[in-house]
Amino acid sequence: MPSIQGTSIQGKRVAVLATNGFEQSELEVPVKHLRAEGAEVHVVSPERGEIMGWEGKDWGRPITVDCVLSGMDAGDYDALVLPGGQINPDLLRVNPEAVALVRAFWDAGKVVGAICHAPWLLVEAGIVKGRKVTSYHSIKTDVKNAGGIWSDDEVVTDQGLVTSRKPEDLPAFCSKLVEEIREGTHQRAAA
Repeated sequence: MPSIQGTSIQGKRVAVLATNGFEQSELEVPVKHLRAEGAEVHVVSPERGEIMGWEGKDWGRPITVDCVLSGMDAGDYDALVLPGGQINPDLLRVNPEAVALVRAFWDAGKVVGAICHAPWLLVEAGIVKGRKVTSYHSIKTDVKNAGGIWSDDEVVTDQGLVTSRKPEDLPAFCSKLVEEIREGTHQRAAA
C-alpha cells in the first residue's frame, strides 16, 4: 500500500489497544495501513497470546498480542489506536489500566484514534469534554453527556484526537491518523 500523501511515518511507533471482541476490520485495517506507511505497530491487550475479533454476527479471527497492557509505557509510542466493536471497548473501559493508558497518551500530547464504540474509552478517560468527536450513532448520547461536541461525519479531528463512526469510515480514519502522526505531538488547550 503506497503512501497516500507521498510521505510516510517511518520510524513512528503506534500502539493498538484491544481485547476480545474487537471489530475485526477496525483493528486489522488500521494496523495494515499504518505498517504500510512505515510505522511499527504493536497490538496491546490485557491478555497474553491471542485475542479474538468479532466479524458480522459471530467471532472472527484471532490476532497475536505483541505487548501486555501491564508492561505498557505510553512514552515508548507516538500514537494510540482504539478499535471499536461493542464488546471490546465495553470491557476495556472498566479496566483501570486501559483507561489510565488512554489518559497517559492524551496527557502526553500524542495522537489518539478511536472508531465506532471506542469513544466509550475516551469518555471514561475524561477526554471528550469540549472536544469535537464522532462515534457510532448508538453511543452519541453517551459522548454528548460527557461534554463531547458530536457530529455525524466520517472522521473528526480535534488537537490530535481522531474519531470515526463505523467500518465504512476506515479509509478516512486511517488517512487522518497518518496525517496526525506525521505532525507529531500536540499542545492541547484545556477543555
